[in-house]
Amino acid sequence: MAAMRRIITGQTAEGKSVFVSDELVEAIEPALMGGWAFHRVWGSDAPTSLPTEGAAPQAERYFPPVGGYRFSFFTIPPGSVRIDESIDLAAALEEVQTLLPGLLDVMEPDHPGMHTTDTVDADVVISGEAWLELDDGAEVHLVPGDLVVQNGTRHRWRNRTEEPCVVFVVLLGAERRSSQ
Repeated sequence: MAAMRRIITGQTAEGKSVFVSDELVEAIEPALMGGWAFHRVWGSDAPTSLPTEGAAPQAERYFPPVGGYRFSFFTIPPGSVRIDESIDLAAALEEVQTLLPGLLDVMEPDHPGMHTTDTVDADVVISGEAWLELDDGAEVHLVPGDLVVQNGTRHRWRNRTEEPCVVFVVLLGAERRSSQ
Protein backbone atom coordinates (compact mmCIF):
# COMPACT_ATOMS: atom_id res chain seq x y z
CA MET A 1 0.00 0.00 0.00
CA ALA A 2 1.31 3.43 -0.87
CA ALA A 3 2.28 6.02 1.69
CA MET A 4 -0.06 8.97 2.21
CA ARG A 5 1.10 12.56 2.35
CA ARG A 6 0.30 14.33 5.63
CA ILE A 7 0.66 18.08 6.07
CA ILE A 8 0.46 19.50 9.59
CA THR A 9 -0.25 23.12 10.46
CA GLY A 10 0.20 24.98 13.70
CA GLN A 11 0.73 28.43 15.12
CA THR A 12 3.80 30.28 16.32
CA ALA A 13 4.01 31.87 19.76
CA GLU A 14 2.98 35.10 18.02
CA GLY A 15 -0.18 33.46 16.64
CA LYS A 16 0.94 33.19 12.99
CA SER A 17 -0.35 30.11 11.14
CA VAL A 18 2.48 27.98 9.73
CA PHE A 19 3.12 24.67 8.02
CA VAL A 20 4.84 22.49 10.60
CA SER A 21 5.52 19.37 8.57
CA ASP A 22 4.97 17.75 5.18
CA GLU A 23 5.73 14.05 5.34
CA LEU A 24 4.64 10.61 4.24
CA VAL A 25 2.68 8.29 6.51
CA GLU A 26 3.56 4.71 5.64
CA ALA A 27 0.94 1.99 5.63
CA ILE A 28 1.02 -0.52 8.46
CA GLU A 29 0.48 -3.97 6.92
CA PRO A 30 0.71 -6.74 9.52
CA ALA A 31 1.42 -10.19 8.06
CA LEU A 32 -1.32 -11.72 10.23
CA MET A 33 -3.98 -9.52 8.66
CA GLY A 34 -3.66 -10.77 5.07
CA GLY A 35 -3.66 -7.60 2.97
CA TRP A 36 -5.25 -5.18 5.44
CA ALA A 37 -3.43 -1.83 5.60
CA PHE A 38 -3.71 0.96 8.15
CA HIS A 39 -2.60 4.59 7.90
CA ARG A 40 -2.57 6.19 11.35
CA VAL A 41 -2.88 9.86 10.43
CA TRP A 42 -3.43 11.78 13.68
CA GLY A 43 -4.94 11.43 17.09
CA SER A 44 -4.81 12.29 20.74
CA ASP A 45 -5.59 10.53 23.99
CA ALA A 46 -7.20 13.73 25.31
CA PRO A 47 -9.13 16.71 23.92
CA THR A 48 -6.85 19.05 21.99
CA SER A 49 -6.33 22.61 23.20
CA LEU A 50 -5.84 25.41 20.68
CA PRO A 51 -3.73 27.13 19.64
CA THR A 52 -1.16 24.40 19.10
CA GLU A 53 2.31 24.51 17.61
CA GLY A 54 1.42 21.36 15.64
CA ALA A 55 3.45 18.78 17.54
CA ALA A 56 2.04 15.26 17.39
CA PRO A 57 -0.07 14.56 20.48
CA GLN A 58 0.09 11.31 22.45
CA ALA A 59 -1.95 8.56 20.78
CA GLU A 60 -0.30 5.27 21.62
CA ARG A 61 -3.08 2.68 21.24
CA TYR A 62 -5.10 2.09 18.09
CA PHE A 63 -8.42 2.96 19.76
CA PRO A 64 -8.73 6.18 21.77
CA PRO A 65 -9.67 6.41 25.43
CA VAL A 66 -12.67 8.45 26.61
CA GLY A 67 -12.19 12.00 25.32
CA GLY A 68 -9.52 10.97 22.81
CA TYR A 69 -9.76 10.70 19.03
CA ARG A 70 -8.09 9.12 16.00
CA PHE A 71 -8.05 9.97 12.28
CA SER A 72 -7.00 7.12 10.05
CA PHE A 73 -7.52 5.16 6.86
CA PHE A 74 -7.80 1.42 6.55
CA THR A 75 -7.81 -0.71 3.44
CA ILE A 76 -9.88 -3.89 3.25
CA PRO A 77 -8.25 -6.32 0.83
CA PRO A 78 -10.24 -8.23 -1.79
CA GLY A 79 -12.04 -11.23 -0.35
CA SER A 80 -9.75 -13.59 -2.26
CA VAL A 81 -6.63 -12.45 -0.35
CA ARG A 82 -5.56 -15.01 2.23
CA ILE A 83 -3.04 -15.07 5.06
CA ASP A 84 0.18 -16.96 4.30
CA GLU A 85 -0.28 -20.33 6.00
CA SER A 86 3.46 -20.64 6.70
CA ILE A 87 3.34 -17.59 8.97
CA ASP A 88 4.91 -17.80 12.45
CA LEU A 89 1.72 -17.15 14.45
CA ALA A 90 3.43 -16.04 17.67
CA ALA A 91 5.64 -13.56 15.81
CA ALA A 92 2.68 -12.31 13.74
CA LEU A 93 0.57 -11.70 16.86
CA GLU A 94 3.45 -9.79 18.44
CA GLU A 95 3.85 -7.73 15.26
CA VAL A 96 0.18 -6.65 15.31
CA GLN A 97 0.40 -5.79 19.01
CA THR A 98 3.53 -3.69 18.35
CA LEU A 99 2.28 -1.92 15.20
CA LEU A 100 -1.39 -1.50 16.19
CA PRO A 101 -1.47 -1.68 20.01
CA GLY A 102 -4.85 -2.67 21.39
CA LEU A 103 -6.38 -3.77 18.08
CA LEU A 104 -6.28 -7.47 18.91
CA ASP A 105 -7.71 -6.82 22.37
CA VAL A 106 -11.18 -6.14 20.90
CA MET A 107 -11.21 -8.93 18.30
CA GLU A 108 -13.35 -12.05 18.84
CA PRO A 109 -11.21 -15.14 18.18
CA ASP A 110 -14.27 -17.34 17.55
CA HIS A 111 -15.73 -14.85 15.03
CA PRO A 112 -12.86 -13.57 12.82
CA GLY A 113 -13.05 -9.83 12.26
CA MET A 114 -15.92 -9.24 14.70
CA HIS A 115 -15.14 -6.61 17.28
CA THR A 116 -16.72 -4.05 19.61
CA THR A 117 -15.04 -0.82 20.64
CA ASP A 118 -15.82 1.93 23.10
CA THR A 119 -15.86 4.50 20.33
CA VAL A 120 -18.19 6.46 18.10
CA ASP A 121 -16.88 5.93 14.56
CA ALA A 122 -17.53 7.99 11.45
CA ASP A 123 -16.54 5.78 8.49
CA VAL A 124 -16.48 7.09 4.91
CA VAL A 125 -15.85 4.76 1.98
CA ILE A 126 -13.31 6.47 -0.28
CA SER A 127 -12.90 3.78 -2.95
CA GLY A 128 -13.98 0.22 -3.58
CA GLU A 129 -16.88 -1.57 -1.93
CA ALA A 130 -17.40 -3.08 1.50
CA TRP A 131 -20.05 -4.89 3.48
CA LEU A 132 -20.50 -3.90 7.10
CA GLU A 133 -21.91 -6.75 9.16
CA LEU A 134 -23.55 -6.40 12.57
CA ASP A 135 -24.99 -8.95 14.99
CA ASP A 136 -26.95 -11.92 13.60
CA GLY A 137 -25.58 -11.34 10.08
CA ALA A 138 -27.41 -8.04 9.44
CA GLU A 139 -25.34 -6.15 6.85
CA VAL A 140 -25.23 -3.18 4.54
CA HIS A 141 -23.38 -2.78 1.21
CA LEU A 142 -21.25 0.38 1.05
CA VAL A 143 -19.85 2.21 -1.99
CA PRO A 144 -17.70 5.35 -2.37
CA GLY A 145 -19.24 8.33 -0.61
CA ASP A 146 -21.28 6.25 1.83
CA LEU A 147 -20.92 7.26 5.49
CA VAL A 148 -21.59 5.09 8.53
CA VAL A 149 -21.82 6.33 12.11
CA GLN A 150 -21.20 3.45 14.48
CA ASN A 151 -22.10 3.87 18.12
CA GLY A 152 -20.01 1.24 19.88
CA THR A 153 -21.61 -1.59 17.92
CA ARG A 154 -20.32 -5.12 17.37
CA HIS A 155 -19.28 -5.36 13.72
CA ARG A 156 -16.91 -6.63 11.04
CA TRP A 157 -15.87 -5.45 7.59
CA ARG A 158 -15.84 -7.60 4.45
CA ASN A 159 -14.85 -7.03 0.85
CA ARG A 160 -16.48 -9.38 -1.65
CA THR A 161 -14.92 -7.78 -4.73
CA GLU A 162 -11.49 -8.11 -6.33
CA GLU A 163 -10.59 -4.44 -5.68
CA PRO A 164 -9.31 -3.05 -2.36
CA CYS A 165 -11.69 -0.85 -0.38
CA VAL A 166 -10.30 2.26 1.32
CA VAL A 167 -12.19 3.71 4.30
CA PHE A 168 -11.46 6.95 6.15
CA VAL A 169 -12.39 6.77 9.82
CA VAL A 170 -12.67 9.15 12.75
CA LEU A 171 -12.78 7.36 16.12
CA LEU A 172 -14.02 9.24 19.19
CA GLY A 173 -13.37 7.62 22.57
CA ALA A 174 -16.61 7.05 24.49
CA GLU A 175 -17.66 5.76 27.87
CA ARG A 176 -19.61 2.51 27.73
CA ARG A 177 -22.25 2.22 30.42
CA SER A 178 -24.06 -0.89 31.48
CA SER A 179 -27.32 -1.38 29.55
CA GLN A 180 -29.03 -2.55 32.76
